Amino acid sequence: MTRFLAGIAVAFALAFPAGAENCANVESGFGVNQKPQNTAREIVGQSLDEIIERGWIRFAVYEDFPPFVFHKDGKLTGIDIDIGKLIAREIGVEARFYETAAGENVDADLRNNVWKGSVLGGPVSNVMLHVPYDRELGCRNEQVVLSSPYFNESIAIAFRKSEYPDGGPVPAYFRFDEVGVENDSLADFYLSSVGNGMLIPKMKRYASVAAAMEGLRAGEVKAVMGPRTQLDFGLDNSIDVHEPPLVGLAKGKWTLGVAVRSSWRPLGYTVEDVIRTAVENGSMEKIFAEYGVSYKPPDW
Repeated sequence: MTRFLAGIAVAFALAFPAGAENCANVESGFGVNQKPQNTAREIVGQSLDEIIERGWIRFAVYEDFPPFVFHKDGKLTGIDIDIGKLIAREIGVEARFYETAAGENVDADLRNNVWKGSVLGGPVSNVMLHVPYDRELGCRNEQVVLSSPYFNESIAIAFRKSEYPDGGPVPAYFRFDEVGVENDSLADFYLSSVGNGMLIPKMKRYASVAAAMEGLRAGEVKAVMGPRTQLDFGLDNSIDVHEPPLVGLAKGKWTLGVAVRSSWRPLGYTVEDVIRTAVENGSMEKIFAEYGVSYKPPDW
């Protein structure tokens, strides 16, 4: 999962569906010199009909990524799993999930799971969840359509309340206090860059945010920096979380949605309708609440 988090360390230009954007100023990446596909609904393929006919839809999800995807009591569960089930239920088919490891970057994840398939094997999924809703990402990968934003994520700091009784710490505190981060993550890159590396001696790197939160509860570190949703999932009565100003961080907040193949736009439109309805009627917030994490609706 660290590679996914490293991939979103690049500054995002979030706002609009990639298929509707002018990509002329995106000068690098696969396919950016091709004209973006913006085909009308009525002249594209009917893969949605095929999905309904066969009775199931496959979602690609990132493996071992609590609270979004994880195994509990032998069953696959998590926020993204519940969102996939919600989409499938509204379409009237069974939800099936393909757990994928994060690739070198999000571009590779889209290639391997959405439009081409991995050279090592593995299926092309109908929908990939938890994809940055990002204009430049979409321009670099015109074989996919990014749509259906379902929540806003942000970088935050979890801390033991007993260590900071007057309020949560800011990065300057970590010149003296131990802080945990996921290795090769956005939080890792940011803290490593502060003051020409002055915080590095007090940084403890973990394999995941969940492991860092375990270290916080065990007293190995006094705070953990990472995505707010993942920090919320590891809270207990002794820990709090806050979002202080992070000077110099290019993008501390980002939006996540889904990706489908550009030739499967009818499916993308249907998924977008389902997700938008779930956000508006409170169903999406309820899914997040079931895992004890805060929900921030996307900006439309």
